[in-house]
Formats: sequence, C-alpha cells, structure tokens
Amino acid sequence: MAFFASESFDTGCRIEIEQSPDHFHAHVRLDGNVPIYPGDSVQVHGEPVMVSFGEKVTFDRNATVRRASPLRRAWTKLAGHFEMAELYEVSFNPGRL
Repeated sequence: MAFFASESFDTGCRIEIEQSPDHFHAHVRLDGNVPIYPGDSVQVHGEPVMVSFGEKVTFDRNATVRRASPLRRAWTKLAGHFEMAELYEVSFNPGRL
C-alpha cells in the first residue's frame, strides 16, 4: 500500500505579498528550504490577507506540506507534459485570424 500512501508534516513559512505599480506577487518560503516536488501540496494556515495597492507585507505562518504518493507524483509528471503541449497551440499573431 506504500505506492498509494502519502505523508504530511507541519512547518513554518514566511509569506511576502506585494501589490504596487512595479510588482504584483505573493511568495511562500518554507522554513528549512523544504523542497516541493510534482504532486505535493502546501496549505498555509491562518486568516486571509488583504493587501492594498502600493503595499508590501511580510509575515510568518504555519503550513502543512502533503507529499504526493509515488502514483500521484508519476501522474502529475505525465499530465504536465500534456498541459505543456497546450502552450504550443497559442498564437502570438497580432489581430484576429
């Protein structure tokens, strides 16, 4: 059953959110530089954060990392190749065709 099993653990994280004319981003950095692999998920705990325009905030929270099972990791990698192929269908021609 190890092929279907997954593990999870809690860790601290630092969240940086900025909304300004120059930057619009939200980054989560896990304590200890925990690597995240295909199929893994990270859930940050706490209340939602609202950032006004022109504001940058940084704060610490707790997060739960759920490792993907070997089956889910393989499926995510396979599905990722097909998702990437959709990008090839995008046209960068100006105007309508």
